[in-house]
Amino acid sequence: MKPTTSRTDGRTEGRRAETRTGETANARPTLKTIAYMTGLGVTTVSRALKDAPDIAEHTKERVRLVAKQLGYMPNRAGVRLRTGKTNVIALILNLEEEIMGMAGQMIFGISEILADTPYHLVLMPQPIHHDQMAPVRYILDTGSADGVIISRIEPDDPRIKLMRERGMPFAAHGRTEGSIDYPFHDFDNDAYAFDAVEMLAGRGRRRIVSLQPPSHLTYYKYFRSGFERGLSQFSLEETPLTSISTDSPLTEIRSGMLATLRSSHPPDAVIACSGSSAIPIMAALRDCNLTLGREVDVVAKQPADFLNWINPELIAMSEDFSQAGRELARAVLARIDNAGSKPLQSISKPDWSKAPAAKARENS
Repeated sequence: MKPTTSRTDGRTEGRRAETRTGETANARPTLKTIAYMTGLGVTTVSRALKDAPDIAEHTKERVRLVAKQLGYMPNRAGVRLRTGKTNVIALILNLEEEIMGMAGQMIFGISEILADTPYHLVLMPQPIHHDQMAPVRYILDTGSADGVIISRIEPDDPRIKLMRERGMPFAAHGRTEGSIDYPFHDFDNDAYAFDAVEMLAGRGRRRIVSLQPPSHLTYYKYFRSGFERGLSQFSLEETPLTSISTDSPLTEIRSGMLATLRSSHPPDAVIACSGSSAIPIMAALRDCNLTLGREVDVVAKQPADFLNWINPELIAMSEDFSQAGRELARAVLARIDNAGSKPLQSISKPDWSKAPAAKARENS
C-alpha cells in the first residue's frame, strides 16, 4: 500500500502559521506575535518595548519597528493588572459652547503630546449646570485614569482640593486664588482686558460694555482687574451689563446686547471674553442698524482665525487652545512620572498680531 500523501495549500499553511504564532488572522497582535516575527523571546520583546537599559539599542529599534508595522497596542487590562496603571488621561471639559472649536483645539494639542507615550485621552463631557464634582469622584472611586485635566477653575475649586487629598495627578486650565502649588496653564485675561480697553481708547471710544465670564470663575476676577484698570487709566466709562455672561445661551446674549444698545446711554464699544459671543453681538448691531467699526467697535477672543472672515472690522484676538492642550498634557505627565516634582505652570499672553482691523487703524 502506498503511503498516504497530504496536499497543502495557502489556507493550510496559514493555519499552521497561526498555530506557530498563537494568533488568528483577525486577532490583535501581541508580544508573542512580535517575538515570532523578530525571532526573539517574549521577555526580550517586552523589555525592549519598555526601553530596558540592558537591551541593545539595535534590538529595541527592530522590536519597535515590527510593533509599529503590526499595529501593536498593549492590552490595557493586562497593563493595569501588572502595573496598577490605566494609561488613561481623562479630560473633563465643557462642550455646551463648542461653536468656536475650543474643545477640539485643546484635544488636538493634548493628543499631540500623548502620541509618543503609552497614554490615551478619554473625554468626559461636563455640562455647565451639572454637578462638577461628579466626574472627578467617578475617576477617583473607580481608578479609571492615571491623570486628570480640568477647566473652568474657581477661586477655591473643590475638585482641586479633592484630587490633592486623594493623590491624583492633575493639571488645571486656570488658577485658583491664594497659594498655587499645582500644575496649570492659564491665559492672561487681565492683560487681554487691559489691552482691549487701551485699543478702544485709542480709537476714541468712551463707553464700553463687557460681556464677561460668570463671576464664580477665577478668570472673571482677572478680566475685571484688567478691565477696571484700563477704564481708570484712560478715563473711560463702563456701560453695565450684568444680566448675561459668556455662559448665557446665544439667544440671550443677543437679546441682552439689543437692550443695552437701545438704552438711553448706549455703549460705543464692546469687549467679549469669548469668541462664540461675537456672533450674537454682531447680530444685535445689525438689528440696531449700527455699523461695526463705525458707530461701535467690538473686541473678541477667538480660538481659530476665522472671525474676521465674517467681518474684517471685528478686532479679534487669538487665544491658542492647542498650545494650552500641549502645556496641560506635559504638566499632568510630569506629575504622573514624579508626584513630588515641581509643578509645571505656564501663562500665555494675548496675541494681537492677527487682528487686521486693529493693525490697520493703528497705522492710519
